[in-house]
Amino acid sequence: MSKLLKILLIILPAVLHTALGHSLAQPAWCIWSKEDLSDMELIVSYIINKVNYLEYNSTLGKYVGYTELGIKNADRFNKDPAELQAQKASLDSFCKNNVGGYYNAILSKTVEPQVEVKLVKKSDGTHPATLMCSAYSFYPPAISVTWLRNGKEIKGGVTSTEEMANGDWYYQVHSHLEYMPESGEEISCVVQHASFTKPMNYKWDPSMPEPDKSKIAIGASGLVLGIVLSAAGFIYYKKKSSGRILVPT
Repeated sequence: MSKLLKILLIILPAVLHTALGHSLAQPAWCIWSKEDLSDMELIVSYIINKVNYLEYNSTLGKYVGYTELGIKNADRFNKDPAELQAQKASLDSFCKNNVGGYYNAILSKTVEPQVEVKLVKKSDGTHPATLMCSAYSFYPPAISVTWLRNGKEIKGGVTSTEEMANGDWYYQVHSHLEYMPESGEEISCVVQHASFTKPMNYKWDPSMPEPDKSKIAIGASGLVLGIVLSAAGFIYYKKKSSGRILVPT
């Protein structure tokens, strides 16, 4: 599964010069993926009239210009040690300081996934069976879903979706396994998520595959319906019979 990339965006107030009709925006991006923030990156953009003409990048440790004016300003700022040192210090004072509150408010919250393993397609002896392991309603979106066969990870025959947003802050993901069933084997789906203290193992129970369950359910429903209709018919017949006057011939 893809690694979760976290972004904290703070947009400083835009300055609008109404007399000349120009606008200035200065968004600052704090980007990281590691929990210890060791790969934290600060990007400060300088945008005039919707054109990004200048940018500071903490990974590069310098300014980069994207227009003629931006290149001139980048060259001037990069020759100023005090300016570069001030921006470098912002990585800690601006990004890491704000991320602490961001973590406490949002990223530290976790919701356990609801996991289901089911048979999608039964093997006919020639073609493989297909199992699906689904994880629903979890947060944050970073999650890992793998398959085990008799305790060993399965590499081939596995296809998985990306984490898909439900639109309500929760996510879902689905992993499919194609395999040829063998007697006595154990197939399980292993899910790793921030809400778990350890990887969770969900075993597939082949004792009653889904298609057979459906057939049994349909058959049982048909039997019950038949009994109900027969009983209703018998009661109706008895009522009609009791209301008749028999005339001898």
